[in-house]
Amino acid sequence: MFILQISINIFLFFINILGIILNRQSIILTLICIELILLNINFNFILFSVYLNDLYGQIFALSILTIAASESAIGLAIIIANYRIRGNIYLNQLSSLKH
Repeated sequence: MFILQISINIFLFFINILGIILNRQSIILTLICIELILLNINFNFILFSVYLNDLYGQIFALSILTIAASESAIGLAIIIANYRIRGNIYLNQLSSLKH
């Protein structure tokens, strides 16, 4: 059962990596893929923590969840600010924020 859960988790991780690589238009989909990658990493930490009967993986997963929540909030705030200024949220026009 443990091997099945790990293999499903690795499969979902690579699907999300592929989603970031193939998606070059919408920043919302990119943020969703990044969040799902972080959730897959957390799931791996929790699985190995339960399998090894250790608590440190679960504590580390909680700290990653707080970092992911703050990353998501800051990313969405930047997207909203960009939408109010420019009227779109495409990634190819996001490089204009540098100037």
